[in-house]
Order: sequence, then structure tokens, then C-alpha cells
Amino acid sequence: MFVFLSKLLPPLLYPLGLVSLLILLALILWRRPKAQRVVLIIALICLWLSGNHWTAMSLARSLEWRYTTPDPIPQAEVVVVLGGGTEPADPPRPLAEVNGAGDRLIYAAWLYGQGSAEHILVSGGLLDWMQAGSTPAEDMAALLQVMGVPEEAIWLQSRSRNTYEDALYSAEILRQKGIGRALLVTSAWHMPRAVRLFQAQGLEVIPLPTDYNVTQSDWEQLWQPDPRAIFLDLLPSADAMALTARMLKEYLGLIVYELRGWT
Repeated sequence: MFVFLSKLLPPLLYPLGLVSLLILLALILWRRPKAQRVVLIIALICLWLSGNHWTAMSLARSLEWRYTTPDPIPQAEVVVVLGGGTEPADPPRPLAEVNGAGDRLIYAAWLYGQGSAEHILVSGGLLDWMQAGSTPAEDMAALLQVMGVPEEAIWLQSRSRNTYEDALYSAEILRQKGIGRALLVTSAWHMPRAVRLFQAQGLEVIPLPTDYNVTQSDWEQLWQPDPRAIFLDLLPSADAMALTARMLKEYLGLIVYELRGWT
């Protein structure tokens, strides 16, 4: 039930869902024009705040810049890669594909090639009532082999349905193999929650974030004094709203996981 509610309720709090609810409320208040105007103004403010680059990039930076890659990168027996960066090989796709978070997989393959770890543990399962086909772990394993990682170097954890279970079941596998320290690869915005969850399982993890939305040059460009750039960054866009929603989802996840005692 928790997994179902975690999928159902949050979208209502994200910008698009919240604005839709406010518009619906405004339609209900058609006999009260003053109240209707107030609700519509609030909806427009929410739309503008969530859809401009200043809000989106500030939220992303607040999560993504909490961890930086150590130099040199330490070595460990295994690198754990969290799912979310692949799409299954459903027709007409000829094979599994990477999506916007596919940097996780590419980075893990690169770490293996650099000798940073002897094994890669790929973590990710399916919601059986919502998804079908191969698991993200299986898709990641297949693509890693395409990138030259041998099958015997890949360990699968395909039971998890969320990040908490990623940590729970991955830690179980690592303990069985006598491993208490691992490199951890996931998207930079997802890393703060992932680190807390793995540490709560008693594992020492070295965070190696990837898949950044905000780089140093992006942030400096946002603060340039050119009024034309400032004006364009303040205009709402679908991309900025999507980024805002993703960051709000992650903050909500941090709060909920903390309240449940998982971190």
C-alpha cells in the first residue's frame, strides 16, 4: 500500500498537479468571482515560480552539489549502480536503451574499466502491478556487457521497488559476500537520499554522483548581468517545470523516508 500511495499522492503536490487542482477549484468557485480570482492568481504564481530556470536550477543545485567526486577515486571491490537509467527492450526497441539518467550506467562501466572496482552490482526491480518485462537490473546488466563489462563481473539485485529496497537488498547481497564498503553511483540529485539509506544499512559507501543538471558554468551563466538572459531565464518553460517537479519529488522522498525511520 505504501508503494501505491507513494506513486499516487506526490504528483498532486508537484507543480502541474497542484496548478490543475487550483484551476479545478477556481471552476468550482464560479459563483464567487473574488475567491475565484484569488485562486487563479495563486495558480499563475505557482506556474511561474515552478517553471522558471532560477527556481529549477536552484533546487537542483541544492541537491546535486552536496557530494563531489574524490580525486583520486578510491578503489573498492564493488560499485553499486541504482536503476532508473534504462528502458526495457520492448518492441520496436532492438535492445534495452538508456534514458536521461543513463549516465549512471556509462559512469559505472568507466569505473570498472579504470580498475576502480572488480564487480558491478546493478540494483532495480519492477512494480508488478504497473510494469512488465525485464527488470532494470537485467537491462543494466545487458547494456554493461555491450559496453565491454564481462558477465561474471556483474551482480544482479532485481527485487527492489524503490530506493529504500535498493539499499536493503543490495546490502543483503554485499553482506553475504563479506563486503562492507562500496562505491555508489546514482544521479547527483538522488545521491543524498541514497547515501543515507545505504549508511542506515550499515554499509560504508563512497558517493560518486553523475547525471548533473547544473554544472559550474551553468550556475555562473545564470547569474550573468545581461538583462536579456535574465528575462529569458524568468520565463516559464516545460523543461524547467519538469526539473522543479523532479527536485521536489526528491525532497519529498527525503522527508518521507526520514519520517519512516529509513534514513
